[in-house]
Amino acid sequence: MKNIRPFGPSIGKTKISKKILNIINKEFDKKSSIRKIDYSSKLASQIKNEVKISNKFLTKFLEKELLIKIKKFISNEKIKNIKKIKILNLWVVRQFKGEYNPIHYHNGDLSGVGYLKLPKGMTNNKNLKNKKLKTNGTIDFINGQKAFLSNSIYNLRPKVRDLIIFPNYLMHTAYPFNIDGERRSFSFNVKIYFKK
Repeated sequence: MKNIRPFGPSIGKTKISKKILNIINKEFDKKSSIRKIDYSSKLASQIKNEVKISNKFLTKFLEKELLIKIKKFISNEKIKNIKKIKILNLWVVRQFKGEYNPIHYHNGDLSGVGYLKLPKGMTNNKNLKNKKLKTNGTIDFINGQKAFLSNSIYNLRPKVRDLIIFPNYLMHTAYPFNIDGERRSFSFNVKIYFKK
């Protein structure tokens, strides 16, 4: 776990295991066509296919590894007196050409995003004049305002297995991309209970 501080709040960056990657992809492929577990109406996105992962599945296969990563992020920030960490929910986002997540924030205390699949060449900007801007399919974290010696945007180009942990209030957006293929990720929210 590497804690990055591009502005006020810290962002944690690490990797999920190949085991977790395979477990989530397999579960999602199995359930993604079942309408009753569609989660997109509860989220801010302009994305058609978002699926909630059940608490039973989360507890059995994902919770242990994710809690280790979350505890490491918190430990790097020197936060103590934690009684309990609870993952409130976890869902998978299946994003295709032209779909995006507008600027938003989450519930809980911490949130996270993990990357499961990315189209090859997703960040290429073949049709744009400014080839240096590589925002296609990337994620921006936004905090405060642009000022002298103070950045307000941190752009991250995701890679498969990347896991990003951040404070729930940190505004962020996932940009659309303009090629065929699927950008698959999972997101989650976490509540932290402190000792009194």
